[in-house]
Amino acid sequence: MLVWLVLSIINGSMVHTFLRHSVFYDNPRYIMFICMVINDAVQLSLVTALYVVSYIFRKIHAAACCVLIMTAVFTTRSTPLTLAGMALERYISICFPLHYTQIFTVPRTLLLIGVIFILASAPPISDLLITVVKEPPSFFQTSIFCDHSLLFQDSSIYYKNCAFDGAYLSFVALTLVYTYCRIMLTAKAASGLASVRRARNTVLLHGVQLLLCMLAFVVPSLQAALISLFPQLSLEIRYIFFLVVYIIPRFLSPVIYGFRDEQFRKYWIRYLCCGQDGLQRVNPMVQKPSIGPGV
Repeated sequence: MLVWLVLSIINGSMVHTFLRHSVFYDNPRYIMFICMVINDAVQLSLVTALYVVSYIFRKIHAAACCVLIMTAVFTTRSTPLTLAGMALERYISICFPLHYTQIFTVPRTLLLIGVIFILASAPPISDLLITVVKEPPSFFQTSIFCDHSLLFQDSSIYYKNCAFDGAYLSFVALTLVYTYCRIMLTAKAASGLASVRRARNTVLLHGVQLLLCMLAFVVPSLQAALISLFPQLSLEIRYIFFLVVYIIPRFLSPVIYGFRDEQFRKYWIRYLCCGQDGLQRVNPMVQKPSIGPGV
């Protein structure tokens, strides 16, 4: 709960900083970043709530559990897709700087975010539809231990989610590898540009973040195996996996953009130190994305 509180304060201050400074409104990079921050905050809150509920109440109403689980699955699936979108934005800004403003406009960025949300919502919605067809209506009136495998029990859901996860993660991994290699080639040709090096490091950090996100898809099986071997340590095993899979990756988004980006860090530190509440109408400077203070 303490870690959740600290991360919630950090994420809340970042969202407040974004909303209070219009200099970020027209920059696709910061729009996608703030969507990632909000998504991480919602996911962390839901997962923490489910974790606490499993300890205190053990069983809750199946309908309420369905809402919590579906939202948690949605936010979990949207994270790697958003990482792919952010890596693609860095790739275009570095490799096609002259066409960046025409390719990555704010409306197209919002459209990309909408597509990400649709793709991320497909697995939980299909889980619900299959369960509605397979289970009697009285199932949602029962009390269950709020876990995805206990709520969505049909075997077809497991294989369907494996297909979804394999397709999503393969696409994201290939996107990150491709964008990183292209940015590396650009970095060699323009080794004097600090923005190119920062973009390369940003995509590399996205790769680390993706690896941590991928743990969420293998942990259930590994956790079940360890609990069967060491049943007396079941609570400790669940707690360790909870920290590694759901808590630690949430620290990376603030590090990648909140601390490393010079422009955002300037406004963010000013807010943290001075607590400015006035909406700052700042006219953004026109700069080439490849030579700006971007990450």
